[in-house]
Amino acid sequence: MMSHVMSHGAIGSQAVGSAKPSVKFFEGEKWLVLTGLLGFLLAGICAVWVMLYGGPVAPGGNVSSAFSFNAALGIFLLSTAAITPFSALGGKGRAFFRWSFIVIALYSYLAETVQNFRGVNPRFVKGGIPFDVTVGSIFAFVALLLVLCYLFFAIQYFRRKAYRLHPELLVGIRYAMIAVLLSFAAGIWMSANGGRIVGLHGNIIWLHGLGFHALQAVPAVAWLAGYTSCTERTRSRFIHATGITYLAGLTAIGWQTYLGQNILEWSVLPLVACGCFLISFASGVLVLCKTAFGLHLFNQISKRSQTA
Repeated sequence: MMSHVMSHGAIGSQAVGSAKPSVKFFEGEKWLVLTGLLGFLLAGICAVWVMLYGGPVAPGGNVSSAFSFNAALGIFLLSTAAITPFSALGGKGRAFFRWSFIVIALYSYLAETVQNFRGVNPRFVKGGIPFDVTVGSIFAFVALLLVLCYLFFAIQYFRRKAYRLHPELLVGIRYAMIAVLLSFAAGIWMSANGGRIVGLHGNIIWLHGLGFHALQAVPAVAWLAGYTSCTERTRSRFIHATGITYLAGLTAIGWQTYLGQNILEWSVLPLVACGCFLISFASGVLVLCKTAFGLHLFNQISKRSQTA
């Protein structure tokens, strides 16, 4: 599947209508991809353990947390590897980011998995031995390095050089990068707060998780837009609509959480967030329908409904 994406996921002159150098998703990022896949392997091991023995491990560990963390970090690494070739970083810059990020990810996998299996919460160590305190302190420092490393990476997409090469895709990635930085801010918020719960019912993890998923959602719409027959102006509108509404939804969730309220309750901010995400999703669906694949799929569904 990955080879299919890498061979057909190129952004070139046919996609954007101008003579731009062809760049492939994941190009040159084998080690970052393998590190991401390691997260899925570790998540699978944790899942088997949870099915056999349950998640909680006395006194304070939870293998279910290690499962979700490893899977989430794996997805994040793969998504990052996919868009790295479009950052316009030079060879040395990409190597610096790649290996810094891999080292950070490997330590994060190790601390999260081993400590939870040992019965220790790696983020918020309570009454642990000096070893546990040391691992937790290093984990907090590594998390800060991850934010700084990714901030360096995100800035590259706001450079003119990157925009000139692939303008439409870069607009989508820029929105995603803003969302990711909001997620990192939510992570720092959780650390300062001593946990994910705010007030009576607020839960920071929603903002933290949904922000990272922008890395898959918004660039995908921007990429698909390049394979439609729409005008440049129409494609741009779709991309901006997807990105702006996604960020607006995150903002509404963040504000609701700050107020200490549940984002699933029937009130103004959750409804605004839901509406924003629905618009963002609808923009993506419309773009997909306007691609050759989407048109073919729509025609097939129409034929089947008529014969039925």
